[in-house]
Amino acid sequence: MPRRPWVVGVSGASGTPYAASVVRGLLTAGEAVDLIVSRASRLTLLDETGISFRDAHWRADLREWLARGADGKPGTFGVTDADLDLVRYWPAGDLAAGPSSGSYPVKGMLIVPASTACVAGVALGLSKDLLQRVASVTLKERRRLVVAVRETPLNGQTLRHLVTLDEAGAVVVPASPAFYAGATHIQDLVDFVAGRVLDTAEVPHRLYRRWEGELGSGSKEA
Repeated sequence: MPRRPWVVGVSGASGTPYAASVVRGLLTAGEAVDLIVSRASRLTLLDETGISFRDAHWRADLREWLARGADGKPGTFGVTDADLDLVRYWPAGDLAAGPSSGSYPVKGMLIVPASTACVAGVALGLSKDLLQRVASVTLKERRRLVVAVRETPLNGQTLRHLVTLDEAGAVVVPASPAFYAGATHIQDLVDFVAGRVLDTAEVPHRLYRRWEGELGSGSKEA
């Protein structure tokens, strides 16, 4: 079967653990991933994790990032060479990259987290970098685009941009974790949001406990 990945775009908003959880979920499900890490997100990643993400060493840096827990503890998750073999990395400045064309086969795009600047750029149809270009291609090709916006509070301009994306066919998933799944750790809250992103992409996962209609189930031990 020809390779048909999910594109994961990471913008500069706070919330790099969300992106790591989504990528881990995709790889666990056996899905191929095309990864785009914006220039702004590298600063956020460095600030939140201490990891410098470098084009020339992206594989080693991605391994370290995916292995780190939401609490900052390194080595929390196992990351194998087979996992990394499912990932193709594209520099954010490479506007001639494969996913920049509608003829490049992908299943869709997940922007996690999505900053308000990223939301505005995609809503206005800008292509200032590869992340925005691929998002525009995803919409024009009528493929699934999921935008996990991470900002609070939201002003009117951003809300209008989000409505524009919704009307264009994108799915807006605010990075707002729920508590009915019985979270006991910061990783549980991160995984809930990542799981909801994967739900919209119809990718199977076991990142959170689903609601089954039983009151009080969130307080029970898993």
